[in-house]
Amino acid sequence: MSRQLITSEEFPQKPHNCPAVKVPGLIFCSGQVGKGEIKQATTTAITNLGKVLELAGSSLNNVVKFNIYLADMNDFDVMNEAFIAALPPNPPARTCIQAGRLPGGPNSVVEIECIAQV
Repeated sequence: MSRQLITSEEFPQKPHNCPAVKVPGLIFCSGQVGKGEIKQATTTAITNLGKVLELAGSSLNNVVKFNIYLADMNDFDVMNEAFIAALPPNPPARTCIQAGRLPGGPNSVVEIECIAQV
């Protein structure tokens, strides 16, 4: 199976982590972290996922699964509102959980990853 690492200057590869990996038919995107207020943080994370997907030749329209990690499940309703507003119709499958701690420091409130079709 061929495997292509998706990187750019805006989304560089880090040790043991790549912004996305493309295999025939699918793109697996690493989590994008949003910091600060949950509404804007959610929008930022989804916007960044969209940019990574475009680098890989896809888009948010082709996402089949999102995984969302919240620092505080009490943010779910506001996150969900921002999530719905940022996505095209025909929602994909989704999981949302509260994580014990998110990467990026104490101001990180949400991390979102996805799997998309090419």
